[in-house]
Amino acid sequence: MKLSRRRFVRGMGVTASSTLLPLSLFAQNQAQNELQIPALNAGEMQAGRQSYELQLQSGTSQFLSGLPTPTLGINGSFLGPTLRLKNGSDVAISVLNQLDEPSTLHWHGLHVPAKADGGPSQVIAPDETWRPSFTVRQKAGTFWYHSHLLNKTGEQVYKGLAGMIIIDDEESESLELPSTYGVDDIPLIVQDRRFNEDGSFRYVGMHRDVMTGVFGDRILVNGTTSAVFTPTTNKVRFRILNAANARTFNFALADGREFSLIASDGGFLEKPVALRNIVLAPAERVEIVVDFSDGGPVDLLSLPLEASSPYSTIGMMRNMLSVNTESFTILNIQPQSNLQRSTALPEKLTSISRMQEGEAARTRRFVLSMPMGMMRRGRGRGGEFLINGNPMAMDTINEVVPVGTTEIWEIYNDSMMMHPFHIHHGQFQILDRDGVPPSPDEMGFKDTVKVGPGQTVRFIMRFENFSDPDTAYMYHCHILEHEDNGMMGQFTVA
Repeated sequence: MKLSRRRFVRGMGVTASSTLLPLSLFAQNQAQNELQIPALNAGEMQAGRQSYELQLQSGTSQFLSGLPTPTLGINGSFLGPTLRLKNGSDVAISVLNQLDEPSTLHWHGLHVPAKADGGPSQVIAPDETWRPSFTVRQKAGTFWYHSHLLNKTGEQVYKGLAGMIIIDDEESESLELPSTYGVDDIPLIVQDRRFNEDGSFRYVGMHRDVMTGVFGDRILVNGTTSAVFTPTTNKVRFRILNAANARTFNFALADGREFSLIASDGGFLEKPVALRNIVLAPAERVEIVVDFSDGGPVDLLSLPLEASSPYSTIGMMRNMLSVNTESFTILNIQPQSNLQRSTALPEKLTSISRMQEGEAARTRRFVLSMPMGMMRRGRGRGGEFLINGNPMAMDTINEVVPVGTTEIWEIYNDSMMMHPFHIHHGQFQILDRDGVPPSPDEMGFKDTVKVGPGQTVRFIMRFENFSDPDTAYMYHCHILEHEDNGMMGQFTVA
């Protein structure tokens, strides 16, 4: 959705904008911290493969002044390094679990064999090492990795088991785009968190946290609170990952300026798209380029979803458990003087061949449901959130997809809140929402799609490679508490 300047200003509240921020966040934003940039891990060449060494570990981080927070991390105390991969390269990854509990590590959005996917069936026990290997079969883009442990994905990701993946290819390297990591190519892993008085994370504390997913009142960007970034070039490419458990962000610049959207989940769009705001549900990613030539400071914000948004809660749930209605300052941006000049964006980024409905061998329908009557029940482990009337069961393969076929998946949301639907194995193209073709920002490849209350979204996908009748991939809602409590299914490609 393109936001007009008038609607943008009205959405900001202008004269009373500070009242839109939770008081804890407003106070927090008075003291700024330099944006942390995750370490870049490009691996090392060993025996003809690009090799990566990762360790899941516990630690302590300080987000609040004087209060330590127990956290989980990958090669560190919170979050993990940015993994840099190259299309066509052979990759070997060693994942050592130094936690006192089992975990997994899923390569979100990557087209890999089921045994290397890192889903709930690839459990890594404490003190054990998992060694997946695969050939990178992705065009350039921004992806991520995170825990995917059955019933505990939400808790482990909340505590820090996540990181970004950047994939390069010859096409991306030939484009004149901002591409110096940490200088004009900036990862933004955006999360919301809440804290107990002792500084520890407050995770699920009441049944509402399961029904809506866990929402926080403080923003972390790459693990930084009240983050500030100082551009040194007049154009900056931000790789934005919504790594929140449940919150949907509506990103915009505080002065209403346009930015250029160049990529979505699966890589480049065909050409830059000028926008003033972009709505990202959990697990969605975009790459945007912002021009700071005027030299003035500006905040990157998240605006409330309008009541008329197709992704806002409806009916009884809007009155009882309204979500995504707050404003947040995500990042304070203060350009330095004498900015280095950047080249103009290319008019064309890539070519995308659109799959046609006639290519599909079949259509599968999936109904997402979460009956409101369940609010009266105590917290359970599965069975509260359903796909096609069934909760997730590890001993059940819900669908079998013939390898090499193209299918249409039709997702219907029979609930009062939006669900971001994610499928493992690869990338898809959106065909339509309630019969309406996708907007330009959703014309690229995707692996996660917002499905609003009462909406039907159809996408088309090729299930190429990796026939394995014994090992399943997942499909699920990426509100992690919904996934952990049943809104997930399994399919094999065989």
